[in-house]
Amino acid sequence: MAERSTAAVDVADNSGDDPLAAKADKATTDGAAESQDTAEKTASDTGSERQDTEPAIATPELHSGHKLARRYRLEECVTRLDGFSSWRAVDEKLRRAVGVHLLPADHPRARSVLAAARSSALLGDPRFVQVLDAVEENDLVYVVHEWLPDATELTALLAMGPMEPHDAYQLVDQLSQAMAAAHREGLAHLRLTPGAVLRSSTGQYRIRGLAVNAALRGITADGPQRADTEAIGALLYAALTQRWPYESDAYGLSGLPKGVGLIAPDQVRAGVHRGLSELAMRALVNDGATASRQEPPCTTPDELAKAVAAMPRIRPPEPAFTSPPEYQRTTYQQGTYGRPATRPGPTATQPVAPPPAPLQSRTGKVLKWAVAALLIAALGLGSWQVADELIDRDKDPVDPGTTQTNTGEDKTDDKAGKPVSITGARDFDPLGNDGSEKPAGIKNSYDGDPSTYWNTDGYLGSGDFGNLKSGVGIILDLGKVQQVGTVDVTFLGGDTSVELRAAAEDASSEPTTLDDFTKVAKGSGSNVSLKPGKPVQARYVLVWLTKVPLSDEGNYRGKVSEIKITS
Repeated sequence: MAERSTAAVDVADNSGDDPLAAKADKATTDGAAESQDTAEKTASDTGSERQDTEPAIATPELHSGHKLARRYRLEECVTRLDGFSSWRAVDEKLRRAVGVHLLPADHPRARSVLAAARSSALLGDPRFVQVLDAVEENDLVYVVHEWLPDATELTALLAMGPMEPHDAYQLVDQLSQAMAAAHREGLAHLRLTPGAVLRSSTGQYRIRGLAVNAALRGITADGPQRADTEAIGALLYAALTQRWPYESDAYGLSGLPKGVGLIAPDQVRAGVHRGLSELAMRALVNDGATASRQEPPCTTPDELAKAVAAMPRIRPPEPAFTSPPEYQRTTYQQGTYGRPATRPGPTATQPVAPPPAPLQSRTGKVLKWAVAALLIAALGLGSWQVADELIDRDKDPVDPGTTQTNTGEDKTDDKAGKPVSITGARDFDPLGNDGSEKPAGIKNSYDGDPSTYWNTDGYLGSGDFGNLKSGVGIILDLGKVQQVGTVDVTFLGGDTSVELRAAAEDASSEPTTLDDFTKVAKGSGSNVSLKPGKPVQARYVLVWLTKVPLSDEGNYRGKVSEIKITS
């Protein structure tokens, strides 16, 4: 079966009891442990409830160097709270850093933690933490997850100041899509705080602790979708204003003034993007729309993701132009190089006689006549070639602007080489069990942003999809029958083998089987240009991956960053 993977770390933080609580510790970055010394007031109430009726349970007394399953060596304790502890550890078998949550097997929340971890592991979305192992052994329950020290916690990013509109747009877009995918699988987060969101070095946001962090603390909610949606709205609000959208201070951010209620971000700070400000209010307000546009509230992550998609795309800022330093003449250009320095004394410096003009000397005159002779010869030769060309053109009745070949093919289309727009796309997995392969990320494959991507599931054993199927791909809808000359595909993660297949020109609807497509080109690499032997006329084309590279997670996974089509 396919192995599931994400690219984030999941360090248990000690912040408040509900998803938008302000009982925040100094949020730990990846690989750093900071304890909460003083609890702060609750910032808001999103309907989450904490089960505080359990008796106090001692945290397992383990030490650095202890091994679990003769494989995971504990290195540093990150958190010790509510009868469980979190550690930075080393997987000695695969020689990589991992994180581990530990709690006694008789802990009242041990069963729910195991269930949450195993459910999260099956999601298979790279925007979430990958749970690597969930085991009950020797009176202990432990959950092993990924650990990436190069990721930056959102808490640290917010401490640096408000985000640019493009960064805030990427934050809410990626978080809403990720949580919408999780809720479709019946999974909620319920602790989506700044400490639960990380940004990787490539600019991708990762969510850690899906279902697991809430289970560790016994948090539940009557409306989990509403709770996670409001949490995303609070993060967007903080990104736009560097303020927490409740009266209490939290996560290193100042709260709103007491008694004024929830005010729009563009009223808190000047220069806030109007569309993002209204989007934050739609996610935060429970009982109505914003006063400015009367848009309905977003009560689920899926509604929020659709609202983000309906916004005009926010482009990244143009790089600032820095003027070059003023040009400085060197001493050689100023004519002082090689001259003896003037000695101090009463004797006056003898004037230096200026050299003659370069072309006034004997050698210069010879050079002038030689250049003139060459120019005359060149003009004569050029005139002869032009006359010869005109004579040949009169003899040849064929239009000189038309290219002919011996094969008798038609003239080159005037539209050749022009971009072909992609009006829609769908994941294509006819050989899989459920016929679907990561549909939520399909638009990332042709959105014009090379930092986003669509990825396949993770597969074990080999790059041939674990020998489970011959391939998986993306069907691209061009809106109408168009000429397909070249399809350029950019992959992330390593060389990928790919085929270009086209549906019949007269196909009235999107094909449903692999046999409905004809292979017209193939290639392999990270940047593959698929060009048929001759231009293809089609509305539906298929980018079909046949072999994917080994990923950093130890499984085989394909990642399509960008697809561009030209006629």
